[in-house]
Amino acid sequence: MKVKFIKSAPTIKEAIEPNFTEVALLGRSNVGKSSFLNTFTNQKIAKVSSTPGKTKLINFFEIEDKGKKYVLVDLPGFGYAKVSKSMLKDWGKNLDEFLKNRYNIKLFIHLRDARHPDLDIDNNVDEYLKSFLRKDQQILTVFTKIDKLKQSELAKLKQKYPEALFVSNLKKRGINKVKEKINEILWGNYENNQTNS
Repeated sequence: MKVKFIKSAPTIKEAIEPNFTEVALLGRSNVGKSSFLNTFTNQKIAKVSSTPGKTKLINFFEIEDKGKKYVLVDLPGFGYAKVSKSMLKDWGKNLDEFLKNRYNIKLFIHLRDARHPDLDIDNNVDEYLKSFLRKDQQILTVFTKIDKLKQSELAKLKQKYPEALFVSNLKKRGINKVKEKINEILWGNYENNQTNS
């Protein structure tokens, strides 16, 4: 897998041109999104911070895997972000506009903390995504931090969420399954999904 940083955009107006199929990565603040990105790409492309809500930009990375290219869009974490109310409102509106109108997003990866699998904020985000999901889009739920669970707890979680994937950034478990699933979802009709540059 080859990875290239393209751009950090503070607003949707500064986003890159939608010339490639995109995969949007979103998750609650402190879910381990930066660690997931680093493990997924096998590079330190994201700063890991102990301060939740550190990422306030939309980051674009070009991913080349198995000869195919797509853009991974790292979205700001939702939840604890320590920003002013006015900024939070603008930020939320900005993300809402981006997610609903970015026609070349084909996959939403929703990261959830395996230790807290049923938080209202995550369930609300899931419902929110489903409210505008098009036929050519999918949601992939990925539970992080599975190394913090007992085997019995993990088994119950897998039973409750049979369509989800489960990863440990620390132990690098489950990452390849995520890559395989992304490839499976995107490349099925990849040629049709690409827009002309």
